[in-house]
Amino acid sequence: MTRIGLLSDTHGFLHPRVFDFMKSCDEIWHAGDIGNMEVVEKLEAFKPLRAVYGNIDGGILRTIFNETALFTVEQIKIAMIHIGGYPGRYSSNAKKLIKQFHPDLFISGHSHILKVMSDSDNNLLHINPGAAGKSGFHRFITMVRFTINGNKIDNLEIFESPRK
Repeated sequence: MTRIGLLSDTHGFLHPRVFDFMKSCDEIWHAGDIGNMEVVEKLEAFKPLRAVYGNIDGGILRTIFNETALFTVEQIKIAMIHIGGYPGRYSSNAKKLIKQFHPDLFISGHSHILKVMSDSDNNLLHINPGAAGKSGFHRFITMVRFTINGNKIDNLEIFESPRK
């Protein structure tokens, strides 16, 4: 069993409760718009980190991370991209990624809107963890954690806090 903490759109800010919410996680995944190296350094010092860069990420973040991440955890194939859309409204890059890789789990960020949706057309689960930072139009800071157990995604939990 692998415990995953998932966040996106931190825009250079880490909510103080990130570390409490994700303390039981084995890995942290960041779906882009990281914001700065300080966020990366704090997360990497805490847990192993997988991330993609987002549209606001420049410079060194684009040299460290790729636009997309394709990987397997246990028996689950994962595809992660920042600007991906959601089932029925995927971006063109997301459509290509899904068609080529056939992931079981598709992760994107960018919208600042938390979504967990089944995509029966592509036989996958889509997760957008919303926005964990304080920049943007969202009213709540959100993050997600879940477990991968063999070929199952279980125990999905959501962190939600009013943005101040």
